[in-house]
Amino acid sequence: MPNTADQPQNSGTGGNRSAFEGAPATALPLTASQDRQFATLAHFGGILGFVPSLVIYLIFKDRGPFTAQESKEALNFTLPPTILAFVAWLLSLLPVIGGVFAVVNALIWVGIAVFSVTAGIQVNRGRPYRYALNLRPLR
Repeated sequence: MPNTADQPQNSGTGGNRSAFEGAPATALPLTASQDRQFATLAHFGGILGFVPSLVIYLIFKDRGPFTAQESKEALNFTLPPTILAFVAWLLSLLPVIGGVFAVVNALIWVGIAVFSVTAGIQVNRGRPYRYALNLRPLR
């Protein structure tokens, strides 16, 4: 007697569908509160560098206009100082002048954190935020 659980099932439309086949992977648009939430997280993520804003931008850019705008702004702001902080960290490993670069590295991270928190608070209130010192390589 054949096992019917292993055989394709007819979906009623004439096509064969496997028992394990799911729905199409189309993401729903974000609600207004989700849009504001992910935009806020993109800015607050700047405390950790550019990676959180990059991930949020790549995943949610097509799902919410406010998230797309603000995550791009956060990514444009955090990318250059994160690279500079990494270079300063590498230079801090040098024996004689390493201490100077360690201080520079710490100051860069403090600056990123302060600006990111300020931006996150404004965006959480529903207001778009533009960093004063931003190169904006992504348009």
